[in-house]
Parts: sequence; C-alpha cells; structure tokens
Amino acid sequence: MQVLSLLSLAAMEEPGVRQRKKATPGSSNNHETGGETKPSPAFPKVLYGLLVVVLVLALYNFSAVVKSQLNQFLGIPDPTRHLPGVRTNLSKRDAVVEAFKHAWLAYERDAMGDDEYHPISHTGSNLTKAGGIGYVIADSIDTMIIMGLDDEYQRARAWVADKLSFERDGNLNTFETTIRVLGGLLAAYHLSGQDPVFLKKAHELGSRILPVFETESGLPLSLINLALREGAPDRDNNGYISTAEASTLQLEFRYLAYLTEEDAYWEKAEHVSTLLRVLHQTLRPKMGRYRTSPIRLGSRGDSYYEYLLKQYLQTNQTEIVYREMYDTAMTGIHDHLVQRGLSSQLLYIAELNPQQTQGGGIEWRLVPKQDHLVCFLGGSLMLGATTSGALVEHVSVPPQTDELTHQGERDWLTGVELIDTCMATHDTQTGLAPEIAHFRIPGDRMDDSVAPADWYIKGARPDTPPPFDARYILRPETVESIFLAFRLTGDPKYRDYGWAIFQAIEKHCRIPTGGYASVINVDQVPVEYEDKMETFLMSETLKYLYLLFADSSVLPLNEYVFNTEAHPLPVFNPTIRTGFS
Repeated sequence: MQVLSLLSLAAMEEPGVRQRKKATPGSSNNHETGGETKPSPAFPKVLYGLLVVVLVLALYNFSAVVKSQLNQFLGIPDPTRHLPGVRTNLSKRDAVVEAFKHAWLAYERDAMGDDEYHPISHTGSNLTKAGGIGYVIADSIDTMIIMGLDDEYQRARAWVADKLSFERDGNLNTFETTIRVLGGLLAAYHLSGQDPVFLKKAHELGSRILPVFETESGLPLSLINLALREGAPDRDNNGYISTAEASTLQLEFRYLAYLTEEDAYWEKAEHVSTLLRVLHQTLRPKMGRYRTSPIRLGSRGDSYYEYLLKQYLQTNQTEIVYREMYDTAMTGIHDHLVQRGLSSQLLYIAELNPQQTQGGGIEWRLVPKQDHLVCFLGGSLMLGATTSGALVEHVSVPPQTDELTHQGERDWLTGVELIDTCMATHDTQTGLAPEIAHFRIPGDRMDDSVAPADWYIKGARPDTPPPFDARYILRPETVESIFLAFRLTGDPKYRDYGWAIFQAIEKHCRIPTGGYASVINVDQVPVEYEDKMETFLMSETLKYLYLLFADSSVLPLNEYVFNTEAHPLPVFNPTIRTGFS
C-alpha cells in the first residue's frame, strides 16, 4: 500500500506541473532577482514524480505482489490470480515419472497391444475373444506426452497408427471404451499438437460407438460390438444401464463433435442429459424408465455428478442448464447424504438404500458406507465452488469468503473435509485406502475392539479371509481430489498427502520385475497381491501425482477439463446451439 500511496502523490502533483509549464515568462510563477529568472521549484517535483513512476513500473514488472495490488487498485483483472504460484518439486515429480516407466515398460515388454496387464505372471489379456483394442495404450499415451517421455510416446503412437484395429466382433462396455479409449485418443490428439493419427482413430471409434444411442428412449445401450456397429443390452444387469454409464459419455462425444463438425455426436449425447433431470440409479434404455435402486455417489452413480459440472466448464461456462443441474444435485447431496462419523466427526457421503414396506411401498434407509470412488467428490466440490459457486471471474487462491456464493462456501468446506476423511481411510497397515469404508453410527452395536471408533472395513476379522472391501486396486480418486485441492489452495499439505500415498504404492504395490499389482488386504503386511494392474494406474493415479508435483502452469484448470479417466480435454466455445430447457 505504500507504493500505491506514492503513486497517488505523483498523480496529485502532475496537474500542477502542467499548469506551470503553461505559464508565460511574466507571470507570477516566475521570480526575478536582479533581472535573472530563478529555476522553477516545480522541476525537482517533476523529476521526483517521474522517478516514482519508474520505480513503480520496475516493481510492477518484478514483484508479483505489487502487480496484484496495483491491478486490484486500478480495476484490472489478473488472469493468473487463480493459479497458485508454486514451483515444480523436481525430485518427487521425477520419482513419479520413474514409476510410470516401471509400469509402462513392463507392459510393453510382456503384453503390448493387450487390453489388460498381469505383472506377476508377465502376461496380457483382452476384453473380447476377438482380440483387444489396446486399452492400456490408449489410456496411457497422453500421460507420456505430459511427462515428456518422447521415446515411449513414439513407440505407442506407432502402434496406434499401424496396429490399432476396431474390427473386433465382441461386446465391449460402452462407458469404459468411451472414457478410456475415445477419451485417450482425443486427449492425445490435442496434446500432440493435433497429430491427425489420433483424430482419425477417434473419429472411427466414435462412429462405431454411435449406434448404442439407437434405442426407443435415446438412452445408450451398455455394450457395443465395434465390428458389427451394434449396441447390446447388459444381460447381467437385466438390460438396465446405470446413471453413470449413460451420463459419462458427454465430454468425449461433444469434443468429437466440435473437432469433426458432425453434430450427431453432440445431439445424441446431450439428449441423454434431457432425460436425467430427476436422478435415480438405473434406467431402462428401451423406454427410459427408472428402476428404484440405491442412490449413491460410488459405483454406478459417481461420474454423473462429475460430468454435470464439467459439461458446464467444458464449453467455457456457457451452458447454464448444466450449472443449474449441478447446483441442484449438490444441494440434494447435502440435504440427504452428507453425514458425520461417531467419534471424530469425520464428514462422509452416505448411501440411500430402498426397502419395501409391508404395505408394498418404499422407504429409504441411510447406510453409513462410502466407496473409495466417492473420494473424487472432494476436489470436484472445491472446483465447483470456485466456478459455479463464484461471485467473481477470477477467484483467489485460496478463495476469499466474499468471492463465493453461499452454496460455493458450503461446497468448498464440504470438499475440504471430505478430502481429510478420504485421507483418514489411509490409516491402515499399508497406508493404502480400502475399496469401501463403513462409518460408525450411534446404536450400531459394534464391539469397539473389532471396529475402530471412526470407520472400519466391513467383514474384516483377524485370521479370516479378507472381504472384497479390503482391496486397493490402484484407484486414483483421492489423488485426483488432492491434485485439485492443491491447485485451488496452494497448501503444501496436499503435496504431503499425495507423497504419502505414492510412497505406500511404491512400498506395497510395486513388483520388482516390472509393473504394479493390486493389494488384496490393505490391513495385512506383508501384502498379498492380485495379479492385475488396472489401466487407470497410468492414466489417472500417476498422472495426477505428476501434476501435483509439477508447475501449476501445466494443464491449468481454467483451460482444461479432465474426463473421468483423467484425459485432459480443452475448454472451447461451442459453434453449435447447445443446452436445453
């Protein structure tokens, strides 16, 4: 503020300087002594004012603090104010790069082109008997670009260009193929400087998936036969499709439409959103009817909420309908699902399960269960608070109270607490979080010697086989939220959180001969492995860790949205009519 005061003083002096310059030699501003004209006392003030201006300009150019204050004083928006001024942590970032190479090179050695990798048996497998479509490669190639792994990238690109084929006469999951393969190819196209190889393959894949929308309701079918270009229902789920499956195709199809100028991709995907104004968990594609089922933010529901916000952000916040749907959904979550644990008051997101009453009706029971998948929501809420819930165009880091709406403040605080809860579930023997956590509630009649005071793994007992809930399958959701929280706050504690998780992965999941494996029980040391390395390890978990330790200018949040598989897609202004009422 002292610099700003000097500027104000110089500005006050300047009008007087101009008046004195205009005065004629005989005016009262000239003092004569012995016929000589004395130098004007205003001259040093002019020089003083110029020196002050030079000083301020120098400070403006070299001091971010002064620049920010001066911009605010002059009413000039600072486009970088919302990005934390933090530097790359080279040693930790490079450790993540080394981990990626340990995973990728093992896959490339043992299973190049296969959809899945099994690091202990050194084998690959495919999702159809007709062969694979390179799930691992498509899911990982944009991470190579971001990390600057040019040699690995060139080999992966060559495989895509020369060997990737979609002529596979077998059913693949529509949702997974879209978020992993289509999303990966689209991100690679953008990040590679628009290499046409990736857009060509993405366009072909999109055209082969498009028939899944050819249903009576317009809701997509769960499965797609890429060779026959035919959709198919999921018989294992009685022909229903989950909310997440139906509503997590939009970012990818809309960006494909933008690139190809083929509106059908946009229209088919957006039509789904018009049918989802009222949320239930599963829908029948034929008629578009809802089936009563659990309401949750974990499996089969999570990414619906994620894409409400991200559709609004993807088109540069021009589609207000998605903001409205997002705001309504977040209010519903706070009204019905946000709960607190028994001892430490940990904030968690519960589930609502339907139960049939004796009279044939339905009543809803709150279940204190939170999937690891729900941990995406912490960072998403914080991102939503600084965009959908912002009162100003450029929010501070961290945001100030007067910059957020009431809902924005609420969502921000919930997001911060939820991340802390997700980190609390890493308090295990391995430092890894389980697939599912249950929280203590009053009257649960649980023995404190069996179930800890805050949360527990249901069914876990000493000297018994571990339940499915006890697994850690290299999931990225907590790391994703930590990355977003760090970008939005600049708080170094989030880097500490991420590094602790990374170290736990390195210690307990790393296979010495190459690759990483899932852990069957996070509360057992030494660990027992499941022989599988999920593709999202390289696509999401390691990518978000890399970005956590990288400079904040890498993939800035105001220029990109990440699809639910962490593929960065650029924000753009749509060229076709969008939105619906």
